[in-house]
Amino acid sequence: QVQLVESGRGSVQAGGSLRLSCRHPGYTGSLGWFRQAPGKEREGIAVISSSGITRYADVSGRFTISKDDAKNTFYLQMNSLKPEDTATYYCAADQRGRWSLSADVYTDWGQGTQVTVS
Repeated sequence: QVQLVESGRGSVQAGGSLRLSCRHPGYTGSLGWFRQAPGKEREGIAVISSSGITRYADVSGRFTISKDDAKNTFYLQMNSLKPEDTATYYCAADQRGRWSLSADVYTDWGQGTQVTVS
């Protein structure tokens, strides 16, 4: 049973913005965003700890992860999008709170949402 539900899929032109949302059932560990392009491995983009500390892969300051604990929702704001950002984006939770960008430590995943930048 999928515990994390994503929303915000879309197609945008290069230079545009998009915000993804992920609703979860109340996880208290680390929450992360990942993406996977066709033929490539899933890569970590950003993670936020239970206390709100963030960590990013090299997205050159274009992406911002945030969360609203009252709504059990976290977000990925993506600005200055490029065609190479085209991928399926996944949200995930690591209830052990390891604050990692490695997909291996995450046990709970959303269903994935497509982002296309042209």
